[in-house]
Amino acid sequence: MKLWPFSKKTAPAAAPIETKASGTSMPEDWLTELFTGSVIGSPAVSAATALTVPAVSAAVRTISEAAATLEIIVERKDGENWVQDDDHPAAVLLRGDVNDWTSGFELVRDLVSEALTKDAGGLAWVNRVGEKPMEIIHYDPGTITVQTVETGEPTFHLNGKPLNPADVIHLRGPFSRSPLTLAREAIGAAMNMEMHASRTFANGAKPGGVLSIEGKLNAETAARIGQAWKAAHGGTKTGGVAVLDNNGKYQPVTLTSTDAQFIENRRFQIEEIARAFNISVTLLGDLTRATWSNLESKNREFLVYTLEPWLKALEGALRRALFTPEERREWRIRFDRDDLTRADLGVRATAYSSLVSSRVYNPNELRAWDGMPPYKGGDEFVNPAITPGAAANDNKPKPKPKEAAA
Repeated sequence: MKLWPFSKKTAPAAAPIETKASGTSMPEDWLTELFTGSVIGSPAVSAATALTVPAVSAAVRTISEAAATLEIIVERKDGENWVQDDDHPAAVLLRGDVNDWTSGFELVRDLVSEALTKDAGGLAWVNRVGEKPMEIIHYDPGTITVQTVETGEPTFHLNGKPLNPADVIHLRGPFSRSPLTLAREAIGAAMNMEMHASRTFANGAKPGGVLSIEGKLNAETAARIGQAWKAAHGGTKTGGVAVLDNNGKYQPVTLTSTDAQFIENRRFQIEEIARAFNISVTLLGDLTRATWSNLESKNREFLVYTLEPWLKALEGALRRALFTPEERREWRIRFDRDDLTRADLGVRATAYSSLVSSRVYNPNELRAWDGMPPYKGGDEFVNPAITPGAAANDNKPKPKPKEAAA
């Protein structure tokens, strides 16, 4: 039966109620996960057990930590332009410590990692004094609960007490399910393969061969023959000539085609997990198809197709919780993506030179990209290749016409 939500419809009197053979109905997946903490699958997959799979933990860490390493910029609108303003309380929190024990980096990392692994998503509460956000508290998973109505509007409770939705940072994935839940079968298959490999190499699950003797053997005789065979041909004596009597036969056990493809099967499961988290398999450590020519494009794909949707959702969640409705018209929160798109020094220097020569950017604008201070004369849009020293000459006092004529 369903505990929540309560159904307003009742079944017709003549309609039979479908039950299992034991007379009880099976609970829905969400109800099982609520009370047991595990996701339906074989084997049971919970957030804790799924993270023991290296491909899953690598995907979660790569996405969440990449988002957290980006610089958070708080900007206000100045006419048609957006100007960075570090004096807003939201900027002070996000660029420093959100509370006495949590940094802004840890907050973003934990919000994204929870959205990747839990259906409820990442949740945090903003403590305000008046209209000013003073701290952000990230509670343990399950402390803040969320429920939605038909329109999708959420309601939040902290230990059973209702919260103002405007004070809650809520980051969730698409489909109202986390990627970990949606990929539970693929993760379960990877866990099964991991356990099979562990048993095989730890216990020698597959015997080296079968020794058969004609006639009926009792347990004592079979054990004695086996010990004698190991003593004569086991360990360092492997490879010697075996002498059998009583029409004995030895049949070696060979690998099947499935065993031979075990590594390929495990690699395929890594690819399945990468698809579930929408991340390139090269970022999970599989460099089989990575080359020098496509690795940079793979990194660009990571920003555009994997990280960008989470950054957009995170910017919206932070904006709704840290700004009042009036402030949202004039303020915004933005993640600086330049660190992920920055090329190596040689390529960057060539691009900078081309941008300055074509007068698209001036030198000080490009220096700001690298976090360097401006220099005098660097605000001029000149082409140093055509007019060398033009910026320096412009700063010198020009002679009067009479002095020039003399």
